[in-house]
Amino acid sequence: MSITAPKPAWNGLPIRVGVIGGSGLYKLDGIDIVDIVNPETPWGYPSSPISIVRTPSGTLVAFIARHGLTHSISPTHVPSTANIAALKHLGVRAILAFSAVGSLREEIAPKDFVIPSQIIDRTKGIRRASFFGEGEEQNVIAHASFGDPYDTRLSPIVEEIVREALKAHAPDVNVHANKTVICMEGPAFSTRAESVMYRQLGGDIINMSALPEAKLAREAEMSYVLIATATDYDAWRETSDVVDVTEVLQSLNANVQASNVVTKALVDKISALVSDDDSEYFSKMNGSMKNNIMTKPEHLPTHVKDRLRYLLPWYPN
Repeated sequence: MSITAPKPAWNGLPIRVGVIGGSGLYKLDGIDIVDIVNPETPWGYPSSPISIVRTPSGTLVAFIARHGLTHSISPTHVPSTANIAALKHLGVRAILAFSAVGSLREEIAPKDFVIPSQIIDRTKGIRRASFFGEGEEQNVIAHASFGDPYDTRLSPIVEEIVREALKAHAPDVNVHANKTVICMEGPAFSTRAESVMYRQLGGDIINMSALPEAKLAREAEMSYVLIATATDYDAWRETSDVVDVTEVLQSLNANVQASNVVTKALVDKISALVSDDDSEYFSKMNGSMKNNIMTKPEHLPTHVKDRLRYLLPWYPN
């Protein structure tokens, strides 16, 4: 495939916000679709064609369904490298990622929203977790800073907007912040013993798809905020039945409606924050990997450097 530099995504107009929809959220309702694109990245095709949608105020947003439009991709096999690369190539600077989660805390009830600040990786090394050191890039070594996995500047703003949006739409839904998400390997849900262990590790919510998305976004120099919606209490409550798909689906319907409301409230404001090249919300991420790539470009073949420039346009020849 030919590899070209990033360019404006639609009709010469920039797209600065990308939305990744999780379980149940396969499209954005009530927002006009102006185009559908399906770019082939150096890491393959994204998990769904990308809908370019336009809000009533004119803001363009790129939307991907993480598990495919028919929920045909398991968490383990989501092509996260292609998803993140495609969004970056379209000009996206900030990703709002929605994900269904199980609750590990009594106070986080099904249908509640959570904006986590930390993550614990309990996946099993099956998924490609980096743009570096694997595949065609196996000889390119980079170490991204990941101490704060979610954008510490945008997360509080997202939390505030989510709270305000839900006050009118779902006043009984609580919003929780500064929580820790456990990302486990699927496809089965946790055993009771595992669920108890995850609580002891400090986990507040649990899901199967929060990684490697957040790590890849950091390597791609993109802001990333996870917006989690609780569907169940996992398996740690001895007085409750263990989680099953029927329970999850019942909560998902309500969560998807609320997520659409939240998305509409978020995208215009977040896009405005990251559109200015001089804003702290963009400038602190842009170029943040320049000192983190350890392998010198003169030691790499041309086709590998071309692939990295698809993701990081500043990468040298």
